[in-house]
Amino acid sequence: MEATTTTIDLLLTAKRVVTCASPGGPKRGTALTDAGVIEEGAVAIDQGRIVAVGPRAEIEARYTARSRFDGDDRVLMPGFVDPHTHVCYAGNRIEDFQRRIAGATYQELMAAGGGIMQTVRHTRAAEQAALIDQTHTRLDRMLRHGTTTIEIKTGYGLDTGAELRMLDAIADLSAAHPCTIVPTFLGAHAIPAEHTRNPDAYVDLVINEMLPTVAATWQSGDRLRRGGFASPALFCDVFCEPGAFDLAQTRRILERAKDLGFALKLHADEFEALGGTTLAVELGATSVDHLVATSQTEAETLASSSVVAVALPGTPLGLGKSQQMPARVVIDNGGALALASDCNPGTSVCESLPLLLALGCRFLRLQPHEAINATTINAAHALGLGDHVGSLEPGKQADLILLDLADERELAYRFGPNPVRYVWKHGQLVADNTLLPLATIAASGGIDAPNAPRDR
Repeated sequence: MEATTTTIDLLLTAKRVVTCASPGGPKRGTALTDAGVIEEGAVAIDQGRIVAVGPRAEIEARYTARSRFDGDDRVLMPGFVDPHTHVCYAGNRIEDFQRRIAGATYQELMAAGGGIMQTVRHTRAAEQAALIDQTHTRLDRMLRHGTTTIEIKTGYGLDTGAELRMLDAIADLSAAHPCTIVPTFLGAHAIPAEHTRNPDAYVDLVINEMLPTVAATWQSGDRLRRGGFASPALFCDVFCEPGAFDLAQTRRILERAKDLGFALKLHADEFEALGGTTLAVELGATSVDHLVATSQTEAETLASSSVVAVALPGTPLGLGKSQQMPARVVIDNGGALALASDCNPGTSVCESLPLLLALGCRFLRLQPHEAINATTINAAHALGLGDHVGSLEPGKQADLILLDLADERELAYRFGPNPVRYVWKHGQLVADNTLLPLATIAASGGIDAPNAPRDR
């Protein structure tokens, strides 16, 4: 009697399948060096979910697929997860870039009305459709580089109405774009020009008006339904730095946000260590990000907590600085490390996580598999989505990328060209970097459509 098989929508095979599997939570310590590589592997997908992962012969014996795709001698792995971006904005900061090259510091640019406030002016003035269109184009480029889940912060509005407008834009983008989008409220990104003489008045506005208003509109469900957001909780973030928000102000904002049901994130120690890392641990934040100036003591405290440390190696590079976060201290003390792009118009105008991964190996001294796990499963946990995305495990979203590489370690070894050949989201082909533009792929209905592109 012949063995029966289960019929599925799609079967993907490749010479190397990198699973990044970690059912117990984010990878820590020596586990970070294990990317879960399966030689001659396969992934079975049905109804947009992964149903099985394993050796090709075993999976083919168990499943009959309506559609198949052979990755030949290439690498199949989870789509990248970017847990820290400011990708929703209007305009650019080219003038700031030129002044920085000439010697101006980040703080000097902010004091002169440039920096974040320049983008605030551009974003406030932009038509909503233009803001969405500009951001959608950036998301397309990120998707083509293999990023399938992206966090997007507000923070270029800095008044209640403008911040809500940004949240609306993020919801519309989430509904329209293939990527999974996670929203973060960052009303405490900078002190707006109208409050420079009395920063505490702006902190009061964030606490007493912005946070309750944003929480009420979120909890009403309108944005959640329209955006189809994966996370039921909205994140709240604060930029805790000199010239932005001090430690006491940051504590007030985050404690109020926590009381209102927000999940917490924190920008800390990008330029100076103000105690933000310790505060993030105390308040049980999901992640704390930047950490360039974090002391060894605070890094060790962070490593022993549940908070994910998010490194942003592109930001010091964008600022022309050599100092990076003490990633090895975090890893070697058992901490959970993730990598992100910090994609923003001022300091990290980079939409390629493969490039950031390569930088992480060079600047943070990460091994290639550590960097791969940091941009997939650990990055997913930095968004509270580790049970849904970030690895190839049964039950998770079928978000995968096929690399034009024979060995996944080449992601770190090479840098510059886009190594991603194909991108699948929920089991549907959404980007093909070899044949057709993204809009054509979307119009074709994905890999199962009669006129969809095929591997040749």
